[in-house]
Amino acid sequence: MRILALDAATEACSVALLANDQFTVRALESGRSSAPKILRLAEEVLAEARVSLSMLDGIAASIGPGSFTGVRITVAVAQGLAFGAGLKVVPVTTLEALALQVLSDPVTHAIACLDARMGEVYWGGFAADAVRGVIECSASRVGPPDSVALSPPDGMASSPPGRYVGIGRGFTAYPRLAGMLGVELGSAHAQALPNAREIARLGALRFASGGGVDPADLMPLYLRDKVALTEAERARA
Repeated sequence: MRILALDAATEACSVALLANDQFTVRALESGRSSAPKILRLAEEVLAEARVSLSMLDGIAASIGPGSFTGVRITVAVAQGLAFGAGLKVVPVTTLEALALQVLSDPVTHAIACLDARMGEVYWGGFAADAVRGVIECSASRVGPPDSVALSPPDGMASSPPGRYVGIGRGFTAYPRLAGMLGVELGSAHAQALPNAREIARLGALRFASGGGVDPADLMPLYLRDKVALTEAERARA
């Protein structure tokens, strides 16, 4: 299976090609959005692997949450490439891609957390799943750091046993958050961002189980519709 994966939803921009269990990856991070460079990275990855769009089985795209501009660019580029080549796409959230980096065994649970600015974080709880790669234990959401919790899956009275590992720069933005939750947090995990490599892995699993959709149905996941504080809100912050 050949899957091209795209992500520019955060400070990092990355593209990965998964072909015959081998990855070709391009990634960059700068102090400002790198999203406009995603198409060039995709062209470089395909050229290095000597794979054309027509040879792909599908495209996996990050749909957010993250930077509004980065999410829109990722979705638009994925749609354009998929329409042009007659391919289906698989949506993958940034929080799922983060969680996959630490879900090494069935008893590990991930709390993925990204800095959403304006005093808030994007976060969600995840567990490993053989078919989809990861599944949500708690719905992805946005809110102040003290709203983050080890929420149990629907229908469960308490959180399942096992290790809880934190990952994502939301923990760096709010250093007390990991201690408040009681989750394991390595220094590398606190600096982690989503990467197209994990998006490609999740995309391949979901394509294999029939999860591809028409590119017209690829929708951004913003979680909120506000991009900046008002002057009055900034004065109170």
